Amino acid sequence: MRQLGIICIILAFAACKSPEARYPVSRNSGSYIDESVELNKEMIAQEEDYIKQVMGENPDTEYLNSENGFWYYYNTKSTDSLNTETPDFGDVVIFDYSISTIEGEPIYAEGEKPRREYAIDKEKLFTGLRQGLKLMKEGETVTFLFPSHKAFGYYGDQDRIGRNAPISAKVTLHEIKEEPNNEINNQ
Repeated sequence: MRQLGIICIILAFAACKSPEARYPVSRNSGSYIDESVELNKEMIAQEEDYIKQVMGENPDTEYLNSENGFWYYYNTKSTDSLNTETPDFGDVVIFDYSISTIEGEPIYAEGEKPRREYAIDKEKLFTGLRQGLKLMKEGETVTFLFPSHKAFGYYGDQDRIGRNAPISAKVTLHEIKEEPNNEINNQ
């Protein structure tokens, strides 16, 4: 009888083995990501073709191609030879802007957006406008043509600008204030 008890105890301990972990099945094929990348490339190419088509309909306008993947033209260009400064990292710029469709239909009309004060690359601002401001001098007005990935992208602005919408932004740069030096650290 005693042997039967010992055998039962041994069997009980053997049966109490902890369960083995179940690992998730993972697939590293990357096919979903590859498909997404291809779709995005196609969408960008279509947007850029459309923007070029719109620019072609305005042969009197001199469009410039930025190295950042958007186009622009000057409404008002500074001709002052002393006015050569463009904003750098941390400089504060004061500007106004309006947004329209690529075809020119207003989305946010001039004066609808409040005058903005922005510290270059230290605050949130959509990519194209952040890069475009760095090309401007005080007193200039520039119209930028942004593909959706340089504007509000997949989500839009959650208000009037839809998803994947290329836009035009007319920007007037009023003032550039240099980043204040931290005098305490310089002593």
